[in-house]
Amino acid sequence: MSNVVLLFVCLCLGILLGNRRLLPPTAPSVLNSFVVHISLPAVILLHLHGIHLQSELLFPVGMPWLLFLLGCGFFWLLGRALRLPDTTTGGLMLVGGLANTSFVGLPMIEAFYGRGGMAIGILIDQLGTYLALSTLGIAVATLYSQGAAQSSSIAKRIVRFPPILALALALALNGVTYPALVQNVLHSLAATLAPMALISVGLQLRLAALRGNIAALVSGLVFKLLLGPALLGLPYVGWLGAHGETIRITLFESAMGPMIGGAIVAMQNGLNPPLITLMVGFGITLSFLTLPGWWYVLGAV
Repeated sequence: MSNVVLLFVCLCLGILLGNRRLLPPTAPSVLNSFVVHISLPAVILLHLHGIHLQSELLFPVGMPWLLFLLGCGFFWLLGRALRLPDTTTGGLMLVGGLANTSFVGLPMIEAFYGRGGMAIGILIDQLGTYLALSTLGIAVATLYSQGAAQSSSIAKRIVRFPPILALALALALNGVTYPALVQNVLHSLAATLAPMALISVGLQLRLAALRGNIAALVSGLVFKLLLGPALLGLPYVGWLGAHGETIRITLFESAMGPMIGGAIVAMQNGLNPPLITLMVGFGITLSFLTLPGWWYVLGAV
């Protein structure tokens, strides 16, 4: 559970530094850039290297993709109903449709299901959540930050996105064993993701941002923590009749709070950063209240 404690410590440090104005105004932008160009690629190079996907694991790996598509549909309808700005709608898609399947998800899997379920969580995180962010997430960020972006512009941003380049390199080196030095360096760089990202979120977190964002915030949290996982249960359990430990862990991962990487991409693209910071701060905190409930409900699956 030390990872979870680290999240809250870094978030609180960011809030403290922001309130005291001890860092320059450009600090969040610098931290976000470091996460996208250094931390995220290191995570992918470290964990995707040597992964072998088996057919029975397609359901877990497909979960983040399906959740993100459901989120995009839900928030598109919400945006039209509430007449939300495009930047708000796009931001909600990125943080409401992507779950924190690593820094919150993996410790929670270990706490509720034991270390045996960690391998499933890593596959969900690396081949599902991060890959969905690096492709569909970048497409959404480009579309909602630039308006009617051309498909060629979206494709260029996806291809040039550092985590995608890291993915291509990790797959190319699949049969190569990393030297111990490279492994250690990647591990150290990957470990910077959560601290850097949460400090950046804390620097920008302002309760005054609730004004004008309450409806979007509540809707985003309801979908991410409650409605989204429930909707996923319909195709997985209701239609396909899937059951067992793997499916329980898969749906449990979908109920995590907002993904930190998705929040960073949203803020980098100017998709309502005040709302994004509120979603992450409140979402991760509230997930510790909703996750035990999901664990109990999923016990019957």
